[in-house]
Amino acid sequence: MIYLKSDQEIEIMRKAGQIVAEALLLIEEAIRPGITTKELDRIAEEYIIRCGARPSFKGYHGFPATICASVNEEVVHGIPGERVLKEGDIISVDCGAFYQGFHGDAARTFPVGKVAPEAQRLIDVTRESFFEGLKYAKVGNRLGDISAAIQEYVEKNNFSVVRDYVGHGIGREMHEQPAVPNYGKSGRGIKLQRGLVLAIEPMVNMGTFAVKELDDGWTVVTYDGKLSAHYENTVAILDNGPEILTIKK
Repeated sequence: MIYLKSDQEIEIMRKAGQIVAEALLLIEEAIRPGITTKELDRIAEEYIIRCGARPSFKGYHGFPATICASVNEEVVHGIPGERVLKEGDIISVDCGAFYQGFHGDAARTFPVGKVAPEAQRLIDVTRESFFEGLKYAKVGNRLGDISAAIQEYVEKNNFSVVRDYVGHGIGREMHEQPAVPNYGKSGRGIKLQRGLVLAIEPMVNMGTFAVKELDDGWTVVTYDGKLSAHYENTVAILDNGPEILTIKK
């Protein structure tokens, strides 16, 4: 079942999205060599609670933290802990907030200090691929138009799109229909309607698109050990085009 949101519901989701956007900005400011992923998690959790929301991820299917903190070859669902970030790492931070009955969800990949040029290019291409897909997030287009645009941009830049994990609808539940793949063919999939809210989230690998889950039951890593990046926003489909709800206004 796909749930279209009313104007009132989207307004609440804007507020949830702003909390997520601000939490990610605080994390970005805090990232430096020597900080632990646990400390980044604390920063996000304290801010979300201070805003009158609660972390979407904490306790979700048993996940133990507020953010997913995935370093280097870790793709998604990395568990924050005592790991110390070092110069040259990249870290993907996924964050969600539940506010007045609705979720906001976004992710960014950040450099830690100075990183290799190819690592920075991976971060940049991943972010840009989101905006390539966003061009097609319009009433009357097909979901596959978004997916195809992301895949085309990523592969044109000689990176690969993760197949095993995809974006999703979002609203009262963290994960709603439809699934939003970052690969596919234009002209396929559901027709986009006003009030549809999607979490569009390219996950891009430097090498193969193949991934595997670690023994902790959460952390997903690239199969070949090469770097991965992640960029996500919650997006509302409106009559005048898409609105990103998780970018600081």
